[in-house]
Amino acid sequence: MKLYNTLTRKKEEFTPLKEKEVKMYNCGPTVYNYIHVGNARPLVIFDTLRRFFIYKGYDVKFVVNFTDIDDKMIVKANNEGTTVEKIADRYIEAFMEDANGLNLYEYETINPRATDYIYEMMNFIEELIKIDAAYNIDGNVYFNIEKAKDYGKLSKKHLDELISGARIEINKEKKNPMDFALWKKAKAGEPYWESPWGKGRPGWHIECSVMAKSILGETIDIHSGGEDLQFPHHENEIAQSETLSKKPFANYWLHNGMITVDNKKMSKSEGNFFTIKDVREEYDLEVLRFFLLSSQYRSPINFSREVMDHMKNGLERIYNGKSNLEYLLKSKEDGSSKDDEKMLLEVERFKEEFVKAMEDDLNTADAIAAIFELVKYTNTKFDKMTNKVILKKSLDILTELTKVLGVLNRKDEILEDEIIALIEKRNKAREEKDYKLSDEIRDSLKEKGIILEDSKDGVKWKRV
Repeated sequence: MKLYNTLTRKKEEFTPLKEKEVKMYNCGPTVYNYIHVGNARPLVIFDTLRRFFIYKGYDVKFVVNFTDIDDKMIVKANNEGTTVEKIADRYIEAFMEDANGLNLYEYETINPRATDYIYEMMNFIEELIKIDAAYNIDGNVYFNIEKAKDYGKLSKKHLDELISGARIEINKEKKNPMDFALWKKAKAGEPYWESPWGKGRPGWHIECSVMAKSILGETIDIHSGGEDLQFPHHENEIAQSETLSKKPFANYWLHNGMITVDNKKMSKSEGNFFTIKDVREEYDLEVLRFFLLSSQYRSPINFSREVMDHMKNGLERIYNGKSNLEYLLKSKEDGSSKDDEKMLLEVERFKEEFVKAMEDDLNTADAIAAIFELVKYTNTKFDKMTNKVILKKSLDILTELTKVLGVLNRKDEILEDEIIALIEKRNKAREEKDYKLSDEIRDSLKEKGIILEDSKDGVKWKRV
């Protein structure tokens, strides 16, 4: 499998630190508000990468953190007359509801809170101070950027250029304008922890370095997040982690592209800012997940109602393809023909195309195209006389490929067996010329989102 490594700016063959094991860390949300569509993209993308690794037989340890102490959280808590902890609890609960709707927890995800690792952060900072890579100025502790080797290697920003462009007057107590905070002295009314440098709280960048090290080790396989985190957040993580350990922090750095809304950058000032909670009022979040996978992850992607409607229809095509296979499998007929071997080869070919796309830097767009081709083929080539072995094989492949993408997991109110029973009852009513009952059953199913279609192979159904 090849992945585009931001560190080297090229696709590289993925080689894990330990055979068949992958350690992944993805920067999670600061829990001061509801997550928005932009937050959801890296969560869905890198959950899907995790799923594909599992599909390929890897044991994956996957971490998505919660930043639960931050300037924005303090401001919100003060404005509401509550505590930062209560703000965090509220929005973590909301996050979990959104995450479950996006099917992010089918496999175990480790969700550490930054505040659970405060003392590990203190120890990390003390070690940096010992090697002169950090310094304390009246309770504020800064990382000494001049001690970092190859600073800017991830973002390709040169330190000399950054220093010359920095506004030194912003903070005169720093030795270097590019030095960044590891520990912040507490201000009046702020939450704090007692530390060797007085009352205070951690800076943002130190949090992820410490949680990644504590849970996954000094060197991890993959660190991921949105492309907006490359600088300064991920760059600073590398600086402090590698300065202390003298080892690579992460071997592969993966970053997803940003989201636009109706071809404009999503922002509150533009009035085009959509939370997952907003989207959920109009669409099943499975549709949003499908949308977020519809483009190659490093490319920008445009969010609009028109696109979401298109995604909804596309997802229904796959659901209906699955329903068609299940219907044909329940048929009492079974046959075989000279085309059986050819059909099996074609079905396997679609699976190979899916895997090939996913192995090419997680190209979910082409992987989805392979699924559509599989559905198109089975819809047009299979009927109730098709060999049951081929039908079962096709359904199994469709199920396993959509599981990798995390879609086709809808729990319908009316179960398939109920639908089949009602169709048989309707067929009997029509045979007995009880058209009133036949119409009532058809209308009842329609109200539940089930459309019946009479065909030469009998009555077929689909969900809408």
